Amino acid sequence: MSDPARILIIEDDAVTAEEMSGILRDAGFVVAHADTLPAGLARAAADPFHAIVLDRMLPGGDGIDAIDTLRASRAGAMILMVSALGRAANRIEGLDRGADDYLAKPFETQELTARIRALLRRADPVAEAGLMQFGALQIRTKARTVHAGDTHIPLSPREFDLLVFFARNHGDLVTRMQLLEHVWNLHFDPQTNVVDVHVSRLRRKLETAMDVPVLHTERGAGYVFDPLRPAAEG
Repeated sequence: MSDPARILIIEDDAVTAEEMSGILRDAGFVVAHADTLPAGLARAAADPFHAIVLDRMLPGGDGIDAIDTLRASRAGAMILMVSALGRAANRIEGLDRGADDYLAKPFETQELTARIRALLRRADPVAEAGLMQFGALQIRTKARTVHAGDTHIPLSPREFDLLVFFARNHGDLVTRMQLLEHVWNLHFDPQTNVVDVHVSRLRRKLETAMDVPVLHTERGAGYVFDPLRPAAEG
């Protein structure tokens, strides 16, 4: 998905809506907001959205009862139901009634963005086919190849796995421990610089081909993969 995904938030609590809007905008999404169920249905019918964040208890009705209407008016949009009703029975009901995912309040900032990104990957047939694209950078997970435009970027198997993990967490902070667990399958810190060495090699190869910063170091915390982020922020 080359253009920023458009997200509609249907939430009546102004503070919660503002917080969610800020979180998603910071993650690179285009966000619109409606504070009643009728307004949300009208907005969904009028404008294209890739995903809809739907509160349950809303002025004008129960969000769960509006899922079928949203499906009819905005075919293809993924629906994330967000509710303070977080018991297992509530979540099961929401999913059974047609929500693509259900997130109980309160939630962590990173979980909201991760859930949205996961839904968008499910909805994107190109991503499902094995293509991840960030501007000129193309990652083909099935062929295990990487290109910057027409230029092939040769990566070792470990470097490729590292890049895919970064890409799947695009825009989010990734720690050294996460990389050890998910790329090296180590659940302890071996007290070596293996992560730093591989990240450095991957960064050099990507940025030589791309001519722009791709991996940004957050000192003392980890790394952020974002080929579209201005260099001054890195």
